[in-house]
Amino acid sequence: MKIFIPSVLVCCCFVFNSFGQDRVTGELFATRSEVLAQNGMVATSHPLATQIGLDILKNGGNAIDAAIAANAALGLMEPTGSGIGGDLFAIVWDAKTKKLYGLNASGRSPKKLTLNYFEKEKLEQIPSFGPLPVSVPGAVDGWFELHKKFGSIDMDKILAPAISYAENGFPLTELIAYYMQRSVSFFNKSGYPNITDTYITQNNGRLPDEGEIYKNPYLANTYKKIAKGGRDAFYKGEVAKTIANFIQQQGGFLSEKDLAEHHSEWVTPVSVNYRGYDVWELPPNGQGIAALQMLQILKGFDFSEIEFGSTEHLHLFTEAKKLAFEDRARYYADMIFAKVPVTELLSDNYAMKRRKLIGDRASAYEAGEISAGETIYMTVADKDGNMISLIQSNYRGMGSGMVPPKLGFMLQNRGELFSLKKGQANTYEPGKRPFHTIIPAFITKDGAPFMSFGVMGGDFQPQGHAQIVMNMIDFNMNVQEAGDAPRWDHTGSSTPTGLPQEGIGEIRLESGISYETIRGLMDKGHKVSFGRGGYGGYQAIMWDSKNKVYHGASESRKDGQAAGY
Repeated sequence: MKIFIPSVLVCCCFVFNSFGQDRVTGELFATRSEVLAQNGMVATSHPLATQIGLDILKNGGNAIDAAIAANAALGLMEPTGSGIGGDLFAIVWDAKTKKLYGLNASGRSPKKLTLNYFEKEKLEQIPSFGPLPVSVPGAVDGWFELHKKFGSIDMDKILAPAISYAENGFPLTELIAYYMQRSVSFFNKSGYPNITDTYITQNNGRLPDEGEIYKNPYLANTYKKIAKGGRDAFYKGEVAKTIANFIQQQGGFLSEKDLAEHHSEWVTPVSVNYRGYDVWELPPNGQGIAALQMLQILKGFDFSEIEFGSTEHLHLFTEAKKLAFEDRARYYADMIFAKVPVTELLSDNYAMKRRKLIGDRASAYEAGEISAGETIYMTVADKDGNMISLIQSNYRGMGSGMVPPKLGFMLQNRGELFSLKKGQANTYEPGKRPFHTIIPAFITKDGAPFMSFGVMGGDFQPQGHAQIVMNMIDFNMNVQEAGDAPRWDHTGSSTPTGLPQEGIGEIRLESGISYETIRGLMDKGHKVSFGRGGYGGYQAIMWDSKNKVYHGASESRKDGQAAGY
């Protein structure tokens, strides 16, 4: 397998950036140009899914229709990071009302599974695989909530391209083929049922490799049922019964009633202002506000005098991350079950108190006192100005290993992210949504859309969001450069699952960070290492309101594509 490392073009040149400012830069990180278009833009992690979204736009659908179509295709084409066995979150800019809307389409824990069960089984953490981490899959209900509120064409037309590819096949791309070979092999060797029948038998007895044709007729049939019968075809009736019976046969607790009672929730996005730009995330049970907390702390430092990728840049960023993640571990949870002090956590006063804790050396922090895996990300914009930021995942790669018979998909293992320690915000309870890592993002400027974006990658996601915002605003990169610039990932903070912090943790660096910066970080007491992966995946669409042009970008480290018309 090839290692995907962004190229770095080193030069000294005069450029005109997307903010309309002249600048001089020493490094351009873009692996390719931005994609420019007037009538619509689709950016996903798979070229065929991008083309499906574009076709929907060209044939009268809007951004939301195209996003659902592309997401359905990704559940087939990139099952290593998505699928209808998982959850979904979205932020929508509606051009008619000129407002942002947030959708939390994450599922809840089984009602009959209690904390007492885990105590009796002497489990300190919920297992990664098998029936116990399976929560209700929320993606399909998310599609229909989005479609009911914003959709413009029939769902059968939206799902038709994915159904066709599932029946007739498509060639596996390099990175997805690599991960599928690893994942399917792991689940097969571990003895999980229906893996061979779903992923191998349906492909002439062998899992295809890169460039070979892959089919999933079981998934095609499930999509047909959903297209005809709506969300109830998934959450009630035959499909729901198959899911529930299978999980209970495997020793799990998910029931038909859990599926039938599932519903998504429309939520109000929250924001902070970062140097004149409003950065928007969804409130918990996701971790989006961690990115906002980081930006609140970082905006107190003058980055006009700090170079990108310098020791001071990475030091301040890492310390801000540590502070935010300790709060994340203590407070973030399903807000129906826990009082999460979102307003206080995002306040200027709290950020100032936290900022004062940052010194010249690497430090470990505690949460502030306040009263009171693999994933896909995609974004679409249309000719009318509607934009959607959508993220969807099964959590650990393909998910839990639990594949209901003849349905064509694996169920998520998102329930692993509950804590089993009593008294914590994210402690397991029946009917509760687990802490979530997947987060869509959006930026507005003066009350108008500026950029829809997201960065995949588990705990890296808030760090990735903050890095993209800083790359665009502090370092004047364009939308493609912002994603291609070298990344870094701090690990070792406390977690919402109850794991304590590991001292000062460790900064993992991607290639492109200078030797001088590495030495400088070590001199400040940071632990530093290099890593080939773990830096997520990125898609973005920026709106140039002056010229009425969309700027699209896609992750160079993966198989994706941004395209417009």
